[in-house]
Amino acid sequence: MNKITNLTKANTLFKVSLFCFSFLFFQINSYSQEEAVTENPEVVEENAEVAEEKAEAGNGLDGKKLFKANCAACHNVGTKKTVGPGLAGINDKRSREWLGKWIKNNAELRESGDADAVAIFEEYNKSIMPPQPVNDEEIDAILAYIQNPGTEEAAVVEEVGSGEVVEEDNSKLKCIFGAVIILLIVLIITLNKTGVFMREMEAKNEGREYDGPTSLWGNFMKLMGDNKGIVAAIVIVLFFGGLVGLMDGAFEIGVHQGYKPEQPIKFSHKIHAGDDQIDCNYCHSSARHSKTSGIPSLNVCMNCHKAIDGSDGKTFMYNGAEYSMVEEIQKIYDHLDYDPETQEYGDNPTPVKWIKIHNLPDHVYYSHEQHVTAGKQKCQTCHGPVEEMDIVEQHSPLTMKWCIDCHKETAVSTDGNGYYDDMHKRMTPEFREKVMKDGMLTVDEIGGWECAKCHY
Repeated sequence: MNKITNLTKANTLFKVSLFCFSFLFFQINSYSQEEAVTENPEVVEENAEVAEEKAEAGNGLDGKKLFKANCAACHNVGTKKTVGPGLAGINDKRSREWLGKWIKNNAELRESGDADAVAIFEEYNKSIMPPQPVNDEEIDAILAYIQNPGTEEAAVVEEVGSGEVVEEDNSKLKCIFGAVIILLIVLIITLNKTGVFMREMEAKNEGREYDGPTSLWGNFMKLMGDNKGIVAAIVIVLFFGGLVGLMDGAFEIGVHQGYKPEQPIKFSHKIHAGDDQIDCNYCHSSARHSKTSGIPSLNVCMNCHKAIDGSDGKTFMYNGAEYSMVEEIQKIYDHLDYDPETQEYGDNPTPVKWIKIHNLPDHVYYSHEQHVTAGKQKCQTCHGPVEEMDIVEQHSPLTMKWCIDCHKETAVSTDGNGYYDDMHKRMTPEFREKVMKDGMLTVDEIGGWECAKCHY
């Protein structure tokens, strides 16, 4: 009876230990998830004060609006000259008092004999800067914006928010988790030795020598040997589960739906194709008469950006952040070795290393011309709502099943196409009734499912 009681106690202790370990594991996991989004209260308070000081100094959206309303016609926040000089670093070059006098009435400043004011006036061919109707607080806001023209909102978020996620606690959690693992290992070894000791004592009390397993591995193998049916069931489930997972994974090989690389130049399709409503074929002109849509040359970009250089201080949104337009357009100039001041091209142009997004296997034949010109398909059919994307991503899976389904559901555009007019005339009544009973002619009904249509 003592034997059974002791064994029962050991098993109960083992189960309780496993339960405690599981409970600790989930508690640690929950704790780590909470801490991942918890900020240091002192940091939050400190950064809130910083954000408040920035707001009081005008370093925010008000400064940007004031700059665009009063300064952007002649100046930009970079170093490039437009009508007037670029204003980058102006806060370090001039005193706040001097800048205030210059902005409010630079003619009066020149007449006072200020050497710097006279020199700037002469440098820019005596171009007169009109007095600006701004007060001291508005000037502070404008200068603060020039000092930091980046994404103020993103900067505040970075300082007040996610920038202060408690990273050190992750190492603490790892230490705690490691300690729990060690404790569990020690507990299992102790319970194993206790069980062996109890079985040896039992054998000794019965007047025999204990010949069972003594090591942890030996006890584990004995446990499996005593429960072969359960072990076999687990192995079968794991085998077929792994096989299904392997097959599912095989179907995903080469499928890059959602692939969204950031390009070397932050070109926003949302701005060009969406806001400005530039036709896709303007840049990808070869899509109408070639197998490929082609990558537009930078000369196409220069049709607009020779005049639109971003020097008016404009910014744009790209992947959730705000960027200076002049910096990205300058990348085009650099690759073309183009000098916007002299409007001349140099002898050392370099290609832009665009990252390819959509890629079909080599054994697949696909013609843009066939789909865009003959099929009259919109770019969005395959590429999704590109006009809404800052960074273009692979919208469709581009798998064989996806193509077959499209050929089955898509009606052929036959209007104004003499080929299909002649085809309809040559159709037998039986075939015409078969394919036209639903009122449309789909791609698969004219041979769109033939292997040789897409595969060499």
